[in-house]
Amino acid sequence: MTSLLGRGPEPARRRTWPRVRPYAGIALDLGSARTRVWMSGRGTILDVPTVTFPGTGAAYPIQRGTIVDVPGTSRMLNRLLGHRLPRFGRPLLVLTTPVLGGIAYRAQARTAVEVLRPRSVLTVPTARAVAVAADADPTRPLLVVDIGAHLTEVTLLADGAVTDARHTALGTSDLDSRTPPSRITEAVVAMVTTMLEQDHTSETFEAVHRGALLAGGGALRPDITYRLADRLHAPVQPVPAPHTAAVRGAAKLLQSARAHPSADAITDAHHR
Repeated sequence: MTSLLGRGPEPARRRTWPRVRPYAGIALDLGSARTRVWMSGRGTILDVPTVTFPGTGAAYPIQRGTIVDVPGTSRMLNRLLGHRLPRFGRPLLVLTTPVLGGIAYRAQARTAVEVLRPRSVLTVPTARAVAVAADADPTRPLLVVDIGAHLTEVTLLADGAVTDARHTALGTSDLDSRTPPSRITEAVVAMVTTMLEQDHTSETFEAVHRGALLAGGGALRPDITYRLADRLHAPVQPVPAPHTAAVRGAAKLLQSARAHPSADAITDAHHR
C-alpha cells in the first residue's frame, strides 16, 4: 500500500474546452453587370461579370435588377464558388438585394443560391449594406444613391431601415453620345424631389441637407457627381471604393452574424 503522506498536492488538471470551428461565410452582391463575392478566411473580393454560358454563347441571368434566369444564376454561382467551398459544412450567406426587388426577387435569389448549400441566407437591402460599409450614423436619416451599370436606386434610411425608395432602369452602361450623364443626374433629382413632396415628416429633407451617400460605378464619375451636387444644392459623398461598397457592407454584417449567431434574425427584417 503506498502512502500519500509527505507528497505535495497533485497539480490541477487543465480543463480543455472543445475547439469551436468557425463556419464558412459568404457575402454576395448579385448585380446586373457584375457579381461580387467576399468569403470568410480569404479577405478578398471576387469581382466578375454576371454571365453564364448555357450553350454556344453568353447569357445574362440578371437584368436591370431582376433575376430573369434562376437556373442560369445557379449555374453561374456554382461555376464561380462551387470549387471554393469546403467539402463539409454549410456556409452562412448574406445576400444584398435591390430595395424594390420585393418578395419575388428574394425568393428567386434564395432558390438560386441553394446551389451553395447555405446553412442560412440573410438578405439585406443594398442601400443598407452601402451605409454599413461607409460607417454611416444609423440614428440619422440618410439618403443613399446607388448608380449601377443598369439600375439606379435612391433610398431613404431611417434608424437603419428603408422608409422610402425609388429606382429607374438607367445606369452607366446606357451612357453614349445620345444619352449624356445628365440623364442619370436628372433622373436622381426627379426621384428625390418626389420623395420630398410625398414625405409628411422631415426625414427626407434632413437626409438631403445632410448630403447624399453615393455608391456604384456612377459614383466614380465626376461628370455625374459634380452635376448631382449642383442640382440637389446639397453635398454628395462617394463612399470609398463605391463599386464594391455593397458587398463590403454585406461582409461586415456577415462577420457580425458569425460572432453572434442570434443575428440570423436580421433575415428580411429591413425590407419594410
